Amino acid sequence: MTEALTYSTAVLLGLLGATHCVGMCGGIAATVGVSQSHGRTGRGLWLTLCYNLGRVASYTLAGALIGLAGHQLSGGATGAVILRTLAGLLLIGMGLYVAQWWQIINWLERGGGLLWRHLRPLAARLLPADTTPRALALGLVWGWLPCGLVYSTLLWASAAGSWHKSALLMTAFGVGTLPAMITTGLLAQQVRTLMQRQGVRQAAGLMIIGFGIYTLPITAWIGHGH
Repeated sequence: MTEALTYSTAVLLGLLGATHCVGMCGGIAATVGVSQSHGRTGRGLWLTLCYNLGRVASYTLAGALIGLAGHQLSGGATGAVILRTLAGLLLIGMGLYVAQWWQIINWLERGGGLLWRHLRPLAARLLPADTTPRALALGLVWGWLPCGLVYSTLLWASAAGSWHKSALLMTAFGVGTLPAMITTGLLAQQVRTLMQRQGVRQAAGLMIIGFGIYTLPITAWIGHGH
């Protein structure tokens, strides 16, 4: 695995992308957190944890699938350079999106909406997620919600070279999103207010842009230029 494709980087992408995750999934996480908890924080925390474990499992599955595709497409040095270039550019676009400087990722989420149109009714039938199986199942379905951050990270992970490495990278990314998402499930309004602050979003966006630049195979470009 290259230096730009590390599990710690994947965790950081999840942490930094929390400003976007709270907006995309915060509402459903909050709903699960209070669903049928009858004021029992422990019950709400358990349901929120189950929902998020299901969500991370869906990221892992998506990582395995994209890893298989990436392995096929990246055959040879040129294919790997192209894949890394696309991944880096998409991460830069995601950073601009998180910082709210350029909404370029919107088109990617609209494309994913075609799949979500078929999954939305299933997600609706799983509410209220008031039992462990329902919370897990809702997370598994909700993990396929159109999300530019997830799509960007998936393409980044696809350059890992194998399906299992891509799957583990997406697992690490999902783990990075857990602190914000679990907290959102219990303290929805407070966390959402913090994450939507302009300074927080811009700082996170800048760091994601930095990861994107770091992912770009600049040395390979220079080598091809000679």
